[in-house]
Amino acid sequence: METTAPLPTEATTEFSGDRTYQKLAARIGALITQGEFEVGARLPSERSLAERFDVSRTLVREAIIVLEIQGLVEVRGGSGIYVCAPASTPARSTTFKPPAGPGPFELLRARCLIEAEIAATAAEHRKDADLDRIFAALAAMREHMHDKAANEAADRLFHLRIAEATGNSVLLQMVTALWDHTKAPIWSQMEAHFHTPALRLASQDDHQRVFNALLERDAPGARAAMRAHIERVIGEFAQAWR
Repeated sequence: METTAPLPTEATTEFSGDRTYQKLAARIGALITQGEFEVGARLPSERSLAERFDVSRTLVREAIIVLEIQGLVEVRGGSGIYVCAPASTPARSTTFKPPAGPGPFELLRARCLIEAEIAATAAEHRKDADLDRIFAALAAMREHMHDKAANEAADRLFHLRIAEATGNSVLLQMVTALWDHTKAPIWSQMEAHFHTPALRLASQDDHQRVFNALLERDAPGARAAMRAHIERVIGEFAQAWR
């Protein structure tokens, strides 16, 4: 007896084998340009979009950031996400081209796995000179707490110095490559919504705990401290729009 296969849903046809934020952004962008979501109207909630396309809410968050960069939507803190007027959205008249590269959450999850193990390795192999360089970056972060650009530069250096302390040049190259992705527009736009002086202050405390574990040659402690730090940043970026 023959059976009829169920018709594929919108989610399975669009995202089978390709659950990327670029794919999702292109799909939602197409719905906007086709008029499904009217100018000035609020988009469905992140939860609703996640259910519609059978993806995670963090993937929806990344797609929304892309649409914001393209000028298709406006994120209004405490209110929602709204479709922009045509006059302010030149992207409507062109082919929608989401940016290449990993999204912020994908990048942070990779960093959480890789840098946690690197911190543990650094705790076992670091030399006193390594500690001096790591502490100098930590001190620079504290000194530039109210200068976002300088603080970010010191933050990057702190993580690179830890990778250096492993004595493994490949690990240093990996961390450098991961941090280079934070120069992408999608990362900058995400930070514009969630990077605050309070977040920098919390990161300073996180980094101090990592440093303390390195100082004590506590590999499990360094691993746990680095993982907790990056997981906290993930939590900050995933919170409700302000």
